[in-house]
Amino acid sequence: MLVDLDELPTLDRDVAKFGYNRFNLFSFYDRDHGTCGNEPLKPWVLGELAKAGIDTNNGPVRLLCYPRILGYAFNPLSVYFCYRPNGELAAILHQVNNTFHQRHSYLFPVNATAGEIVRQTCVKELYVSPFIKMGMTYNFRIQPPTENIAVAIHESDADGALLFASFSGDRKPFSAKVLWQLFWSYPLMTLKVIGGIHWEALRLWIKGVPLVQRPAPPPEPVTVIHG
Repeated sequence: MLVDLDELPTLDRDVAKFGYNRFNLFSFYDRDHGTCGNEPLKPWVLGELAKAGIDTNNGPVRLLCYPRILGYAFNPLSVYFCYRPNGELAAILHQVNNTFHQRHSYLFPVNATAGEIVRQTCVKELYVSPFIKMGMTYNFRIQPPTENIAVAIHESDADGALLFASFSGDRKPFSAKVLWQLFWSYPLMTLKVIGGIHWEALRLWIKGVPLVQRPAPPPEPVTVIHG
């Protein structure tokens, strides 16, 4: 789901199968994102942008994430696209969640022309998989949303590439009809995500891949990446 945070109350009112901070077939809860609180997300995002010296003049913030489906969601990665009122992309915030109820965000200023692929790199700050050590580097390659969207992540260390993950999608109307169609096309997708994570972890454990000790999460919830 790609949603403008300002439009959530309107979608809650106008789209029959969607609920904002309430149960529905598809739903979005503020506490699943940001600081895990119940306050609206956009003020939090704008506050983090301000602390990083990025002024968007209260422009749109659009979030790419899984919604809850029948009340459940797990987002390994959520991506916030932060715009200025003229439509210029000013920043991208990547919020990473692990299965230990921890999260950390990476905030990147963006200097790219419309339609340009955005490339970003940062050091891994949050422990994610019990089979992958810290000291890794994330390399993001992002096609910002137009009629299509794509996010690809290469994770590497000093020895080279280790993990690759990608997502791509095509724009569809946010309507009850489309949500119903998607539900039957991809039933219980959010359960599949968390189930797949644990299934692959079990396979690695059975193969004898050693576990990596989990360090404490970063003291600050957001790391700002400059340059």
